[in-house]
Amino acid sequence: MREKLRIPSTQALRALDSFARHGSVWRAAEELHLTRSAVSHQLRLLERDLGFDLLDRVGKGVALTARGQRYAHDVHKALTMLGDAGEQHDGGIGGSFRISCTPGFASLWLCIHIAAFQEMHPNVSLSIVTPRRLDDVSNSDADVFIAFGDGNWPNRLTELLFDVRFTPLCSPSLLNKIGGLAKPADVLKTNLLHLGDFEDWIRWLSRTKVENPDPTRGIIFSDMNLLFSAVTAGQGIAMGDELTSHVPLADGRLVRPFNIAIRSPRSYYLVVDLVKSDHPVLPVFRDWLKTSLAQAEAKVRGAYG
Repeated sequence: MREKLRIPSTQALRALDSFARHGSVWRAAEELHLTRSAVSHQLRLLERDLGFDLLDRVGKGVALTARGQRYAHDVHKALTMLGDAGEQHDGGIGGSFRISCTPGFASLWLCIHIAAFQEMHPNVSLSIVTPRRLDDVSNSDADVFIAFGDGNWPNRLTELLFDVRFTPLCSPSLLNKIGGLAKPADVLKTNLLHLGDFEDWIRWLSRTKVENPDPTRGIIFSDMNLLFSAVTAGQGIAMGDELTSHVPLADGRLVRPFNIAIRSPRSYYLVVDLVKSDHPVLPVFRDWLKTSLAQAEAKVRGAYG
């Protein structure tokens, strides 16, 4: 039996349709309100999902292959049909949609980007709540969860959003105050800031072979927002992930003193209760979230390698 092809994301299909109509990445990016790199990334993902080349890349130029032209033509017809269907049903997707999200990811990433989703789907009434535990998916009022854990949530649909790599972060003022950080052991010159437990610092100090460290020194915070406030105020050094901390790193509120990161044993997942799996907003939110995260991860890779 022929294996069933996974349906590509609507964002990737829209990127192909726009590129096919305009003939250039920059015009497609302008129409879709994305960066050129984001459009190129969507086209590469689509090629990967389909298993065949859509584009001929010659030098700096790019054009659709013959097979890509045929596929783009079919995609355009399908998107037009979906658009017509939306107009016949009260202007497209609407209704309430409640997102339960870990506090740190909510404040440092989701709340910075969520307006883009709202602009795309103005008839959706969004609400965002935060749980007490990072892996808590018990809120029966939530339609979807962005949770941080090991991926083991029985009787629920789970999808990996992104793996996490932790690295020490601190404020520039603290770096100046303690006279810089020349070697990993220098982190012990000041407070180590912890989120909930000592696990991340234990693993990083072990990875860097710091001799006789005391990873339990410093201050423990129960919430990522409290930890972020303390580290940006120069109260010590914290372990942060490169994706959610990208904005404060880019604008200079935080610095990354060492090019040494550890992979977390836990990751961010999209988690859905089986009874909520047919929510009409869920597919478009999932596509938007994964596309936006892929774009953000590309920026992180470009900045830190």
